[in-house]
Amino acid sequence: MIPLVDVLTRTEGYLRSRGIPSPRYEAEQLLAHALEIQRLQIYLQHDRPMSDEELALLRPLVARRGKREPLAWILGTVGFHALELQVTPGVLVPRPDTETLVDEVLARIPEGETDPVYIADVGCGSGAIGLAVATARENARVFSIDIADAPLACTRANVAALGLEKRVAVLKGNLLDPIPPNRVIDWVVSNPPYIPSKDLTECEPEVSQWEPKGALDGGRDGLAVYQQLLPTAVERARKGVLVEVGIRQAPHIKRLMLELGLVDVTTANDLGGVVRVVAGHKPS
Repeated sequence: MIPLVDVLTRTEGYLRSRGIPSPRYEAEQLLAHALEIQRLQIYLQHDRPMSDEELALLRPLVARRGKREPLAWILGTVGFHALELQVTPGVLVPRPDTETLVDEVLARIPEGETDPVYIADVGCGSGAIGLAVATARENARVFSIDIADAPLACTRANVAALGLEKRVAVLKGNLLDPIPPNRVIDWVVSNPPYIPSKDLTECEPEVSQWEPKGALDGGRDGLAVYQQLLPTAVERARKGVLVEVGIRQAPHIKRLMLELGLVDVTTANDLGGVVRVVAGHKPS
């Protein structure tokens, strides 16, 4: 039998050889997941031998990651804005950059406010944005919308796990179509597909080979979905619209928002200093 620390070292080396950006961290994650222990326990138990049964649990996980399948799909969960969300194959993995969009939405909903605030999360994926807002603001009422079955099933599972069934509705359809015209929407928020089609093949394998193209491909210039969504979003939202954007896309989205009649159009940077969110408000 092989000591746990040796298995960790070998796993790290294999992941490094496959081009994984953070091989040590991911080796720890996979090992902890296979053994159903916390990462810290790996080092507290570093000299204990691993059984053949434990190795048999680990090997297929490492093989999947070696093929560059997203780590979150293998682990089944991902951390996002203080939540632990389920993420299944076929569903876009929420990125830390998208937490900037959540923070910008929360900044517009005062803490302690009791009147309901209605939010449409368009292209909800795992439900990350809407669920993070609903968790942080008890007065939030969320419409989580997606066009694909895998994200909808994933969002429903996360809604149930968080006990938010009374405040989050999961709807199937294109853009804002599933929300009846007579339903109030205060804020429309979205992290739409925004990678230009020609750039997809240049992305890391997790994106180019595994994650759903429908959640990534923004058309020729990456702006196709914004051009479809924003006119309807501006028409229906009572208070405003917030969207995540890709690199160098913010000026185009700002201009479009202003042309559509939004005011006080601002941007927000992610932790890497990249302009990640464009937000516009309806005139008073």
